[in-house]
Amino acid sequence: MLKNGVIETLEPSQNSEVDFPVYHTSDVKLLAPVLPTKIVAVGLNYTDHAEELGMDIPEEPLLFLKGLNTVIGPGDEIVYPLQSKKVEYEAELAVVIGKEAKDVSEDEAESFILGYTCSMDITARDLQKKDGQWTRAKNFDTFCPLGPWVETELDSRDLLISLRLNGRTMQCQRTSKMIFKVKTLVSFISEVMTLFPGDVILTGTPCGVGELKPGDMVEVDVEGIGNLACPVKKKDR
Repeated sequence: MLKNGVIETLEPSQNSEVDFPVYHTSDVKLLAPVLPTKIVAVGLNYTDHAEELGMDIPEEPLLFLKGLNTVIGPGDEIVYPLQSKKVEYEAELAVVIGKEAKDVSEDEAESFILGYTCSMDITARDLQKKDGQWTRAKNFDTFCPLGPWVETELDSRDLLISLRLNGRTMQCQRTSKMIFKVKTLVSFISEVMTLFPGDVILTGTPCGVGELKPGDMVEVDVEGIGNLACPVKKKDR
């Protein structure tokens, strides 16, 4: 449990005589807060991002998958693959599923959500264009940073998402500008595939995506959640 930057491993009952360890976040290494069975990502979910890529706004949520191999936690290194010459950042709000969801309605979608965390959908943009589809470009190891934790008490409808590259703000938008809202995404995806506890939905990125280089530091902040920061390094041969 996290309170004001302090991690308590358990919350004892009033009658408990056991003292549980308490750590400050600066004294521990945070891991990715969830290991999903799958990551379902949504493309072109902000009008301004579709426009900057010169792509049409989708009539329905545009889905793709990212593998578990892509997940890293706060402070872990994003590895720049040798196959790509243009790797880009995308800041996103991530939804964490709390219980099995299949064919749920929009009205009941919120009851299937455990909480929210910060995320980055790292993309090898040149390979995305070269391949004509997104699997390779989106699925290199380390291409889905998640963290710093899952916030379980949050209204996702109007949160500020921002991304800083080496201290400079590059993306800044509110979730109210999403084309397809969180409840719509949970319902739509659950009609395609069963969502299991711990599964993650990446809700799309706003405009301002741009290139990463080895040596960069990239940070995502989501209002009400916190900060996710990762350095970038070149893959060793």
